[in-house]
Amino acid sequence: MSSILFEIRDGIGFITLNRPDKLNAFDRAMAMLLQEKLDACSDASVRCVFITGAGKGFSAGQDLAEVVDPNGPGMARILSEHYNPIVTRIRRLEKPVIAAVNGVAAGAGANIALCCDIVVACSSASFIQAFSKIGLIPDSGGTHTLPRLIGWQKASALMMLGEKVSAADAERLGMLYKVFPDESFAADALQIAQTLAQMPTKGLAYTKQVLRLSFNNSFEDQLQDEDVFQQRAAATEDFKEGVEAFLEKRKPKFKGN
Repeated sequence: MSSILFEIRDGIGFITLNRPDKLNAFDRAMAMLLQEKLDACSDASVRCVFITGAGKGFSAGQDLAEVVDPNGPGMARILSEHYNPIVTRIRRLEKPVIAAVNGVAAGAGANIALCCDIVVACSSASFIQAFSKIGLIPDSGGTHTLPRLIGWQKASALMMLGEKVSAADAERLGMLYKVFPDESFAADALQIAQTLAQMPTKGLAYTKQVLRLSFNNSFEDQLQDEDVFQQRAAATEDFKEGVEAFLEKRKPKFKGN
């Protein structure tokens, strides 16, 4: 069975990490296949991407058996060819990406989830920066993403101590958007994806891009970038439809263009 399950349905690109016997830990084949499926989500038919895990976990991160394998890819290639391209694709994809964390998200698995645009979790999920436990540093963009989500002190402590963070605490700290009860998690998370898939896709993509620029911009530079992207948004067919629907007091029918 494939280590990544993929389908496009109702405007949503569904990606499922599928090594449940390994808590969806990444090996090279799985990492390369995830990149391939993220690329497939660039298709215009996909208006939202939904990433989750099979079984009881989201992802335990790197499969350590591959790291110590003398015939394995080695750490340098694992970073440069596996994780860095994955998180870069998620950030650059011109549509919203949801991480539906259905269980433990550890190491690279946690940081892949946290780089997504919207993170939701079931109440029994947990997050752990497990790297320090084996003498490594956080990767997969974690040292960039986590401090910006929860602040320097909290991020530093979680990364150095390797403490497990419950879904409830992750929400309180600002690591994720919402926590849903286990029993309704699948439906609740899907509802968010369905909502996004019916919204103005280009406008959401521009929002994603201008947010990314804000990390390095001054306030004045950000105002200029807002001006640029707002003009692009105002030139879309979905903006025209949104205004017409508002004036006609009806529900808009956005097409993603």
